[in-house]
Amino acid sequence: MKKVERINIIMRYINNRAHFTISEIMREFNISRSTAIRDIREIEAMGMPLVAEVGRVGGYFVMNNSVLPAVRFTDNEIKALFIAFMATRNKQLPYLKSRQSLAEKLLGLISQNQQDDLVLLNQILLFEGTNPHNPDLLDLSDLPHPMLEKLIQILLSDRYLLISVKEEKDIMSYPIYLLHLYHEKGVWLIEGFVLQDEKRRIFPVDNLTDVKPYPAKKRVSRKKIVEKLSKQEEEMNLVLELGPQAIAQFKKYHPLKASLSYTNPYQTTAILKTFINVANSKEVTEITNWLLFLGEDIKVREVPKEVLEGLQERLRLFCP
Repeated sequence: MKKVERINIIMRYINNRAHFTISEIMREFNISRSTAIRDIREIEAMGMPLVAEVGRVGGYFVMNNSVLPAVRFTDNEIKALFIAFMATRNKQLPYLKSRQSLAEKLLGLISQNQQDDLVLLNQILLFEGTNPHNPDLLDLSDLPHPMLEKLIQILLSDRYLLISVKEEKDIMSYPIYLLHLYHEKGVWLIEGFVLQDEKRRIFPVDNLTDVKPYPAKKRVSRKKIVEKLSKQEEEMNLVLELGPQAIAQFKKYHPLKASLSYTNPYQTTAILKTFINVANSKEVTEITNWLLFLGEDIKVREVPKEVLEGLQERLRLFCP
């Protein structure tokens, strides 16, 4: 680790602690006592207000109510930040306008040479959704559904929600306890426990027309929700053994409800368990296609007959 980079990391380490000693710095960064002392002196010279304590358990602490030096980024840290921005461009992410202003501020902090490196990386690196003919580092124009940020803001304080969802020609309302909010195949989805019928269900965020906290007096306790979910998980009707090739396919794509448990320390074999709602023909078709996607490196322990019939039908089409 270069000296400049080490000192920057030590500064952040110090700033997150009320008290530290030279011995702690030596152990944390694997440096000698003389090097640790020299680094601390350089940090003091840069303006960080450190106060030394003498005595048997002496050390240092940062003086309260003092202005700390500005955060400094290394070249690699700058590249890591902007590559993350590039990779997530056009992903309909929340707080997109804030990310754009953040990128503008970061560009204002770095040198022209660093900016030139980022422009070159932007031309070379292509991610899904990247427009290779647009060299603008700050192009983040794919705004998410307007309900997404409102939903996240409510979730920060409350996961019991009353959501209104557009379904065909009607607007339906559901009281839910939100389990996950996730992004899959370019779509934001809510996985929630519906309090009325006590079932797990998926809702596309694009179909939301309103969201607000659910009244406290009508809520089911989180403990009861966990108990209900655990009982439903016991009803899993698809159980597979996966080999290394199937595990690789699983990592490329899998339904959120699927649970993968490795059965050896090298993570080359695993057990997959999930529940298939056989009353939902769309879900049966999706799982049938997904099992074919996993390939031949699987052993079936348990499968619903509806899915098995779907697989047999698909195989007959390939092998008449």
